[in-house]
Amino acid sequence: MEPNNTNPNRASEVGEKVGRKIGETVNQIEREAEKLINYINSEVVPAVRQESTSGLRTAAQKLAEFADYLDDQKHKQGS
Repeated sequence: MEPNNTNPNRASEVGEKVGRKIGETVNQIEREAEKLINYINSEVVPAVRQESTSGLRTAAQKLAEFADYLDDQKHKQGS
């Protein structure tokens, strides 16, 4: 059997280094997630609301036109 050359201090140092790196990475992910949420709230949501509003207005106009068409057809058949 070969002797165990593992240095407990070295393993501890590596563990601490990995722990710090994971902590830094988690912090960076949290910062990026916050930036993404802010972007969505400030840019995407208002644009979607605007487009939704425009879409609803267009749909309402088309429905009103269709209702008028149906009324016209009803009057033409009744005359």
